[in-house]
Amino acid sequence: MAKDKGPKRPTRDEYVLEELGERLVEAQQEESTVQLEIWYQKFVVGKIVKMDSRTKTIHVQQNNGETEKVPFMDIMKVDNN
Repeated sequence: MAKDKGPKRPTRDEYVLEELGERLVEAQQEESTVQLEIWYQKFVVGKIVKMDSRTKTIHVQQNNGETEKVPFMDIMKVDNN
């Protein structure tokens, strides 16, 4: 009997992923604060300090000084504040 692994990440087409990537790059270059909506109903707010292509994670420095690493594929939406 197969285990139920819980909710699965929604799939998106390549155009949506490309647009997300462009918005992330733009936000990093402008050093602007962004709000990332993560697929499992979580939000991360801060500045993008690094985009690691090897691990496919976005490093977001939050206002409290902590850096959170968010997998690119978990990001559903990017809002510039």
